[in-house]
Amino acid sequence: MSLLPIHLMGSPVLRQRATEIGAGGIDDTLRTFVADLFETMRAYKGVGLAANQVGVARRVTVVETDAEHSYVLIDPVVVTEAGRAKDEEGCLSIPDIYGDVQRAASVVVEATDLSGTRQRIEAEGLLARAILHEIDHLDGILFLDRVGPIKRRLLLRDWERSRKGKSGVIRDQPTPEDAARTG
Repeated sequence: MSLLPIHLMGSPVLRQRATEIGAGGIDDTLRTFVADLFETMRAYKGVGLAANQVGVARRVTVVETDAEHSYVLIDPVVVTEAGRAKDEEGCLSIPDIYGDVQRAASVVVEATDLSGTRQRIEAEGLLARAILHEIDHLDGILFLDRVGPIKRRLLLRDWERSRKGKSGVIRDQPTPEDAARTG
């Protein structure tokens, strides 16, 4: 397993709609990639990571809100949404920027797992929010697209300030010291 480079806002792949993997696309290469997604997500202390966040425009994402709720979602589709809830979100591709986003309070999603089995996941709260956030990534949507226009302008200004003097669209990898501070 290895840490993958996380693409930052501004990288064109974050705005692409990811292509489906399909039943024939589940192989050892994909399994290794999924293991790398989990490792990368955990190293950065995230709760989800989509393939296009690491530069691969394919419909696969991982979500893990705790040890009991860890999922691989291949070609996910939202079946139903219910209720509304507003809560703060951040994103590994837009570090240190947070905004309140209104999403469904509960969701039912169908996705394929690594064994090729189509599964149905019922989620609420943080898990529902994380799944919807990651599916948005697969559709080329960032959480900033889901906040109001005034708040979006303020968050984009904060992002530009945080990036002043920095170039590139790949995030620096966390150091062991970073992991010790946040873990």
